[in-house]
Amino acid sequence: MEKTLTIDDKQVKFKSRGSTPLRYKAQFHRDFLVDIMSMEGLAKLGKNPSLEKMKSLDTEVFYNICWVLAKTADKEIPEPMEWLDEFDSFPLMEIIPELQDLITSSLTSKKK
Repeated sequence: MEKTLTIDDKQVKFKSRGSTPLRYKAQFHRDFLVDIMSMEGLAKLGKNPSLEKMKSLDTEVFYNICWVLAKTADKEIPEPMEWLDEFDSFPLMEIIPELQDLITSSLTSKKK
């Protein structure tokens, strides 16, 4: 599954494959599924979360997931920090909902 988003006036491809969880583990030394489950907290925060509620989220996970989906689509993108430095702004709270289907596609089966 693949999707292209415009971020900071740049077209960025994101892709999810069967290898996405393993690529994530190899890069970040964290379990993809565990980190995805931690994202559930984002949906529960609503549109205007309090600072206290925001503190409970590990936003690094969101950036890591974005990077691994971009890296799966384009093997030439640099390491995460270098890649994020290519953007003047990276509106994470707008990007993550757009990538939700990609994120879950590597964890679920397709119905036949």
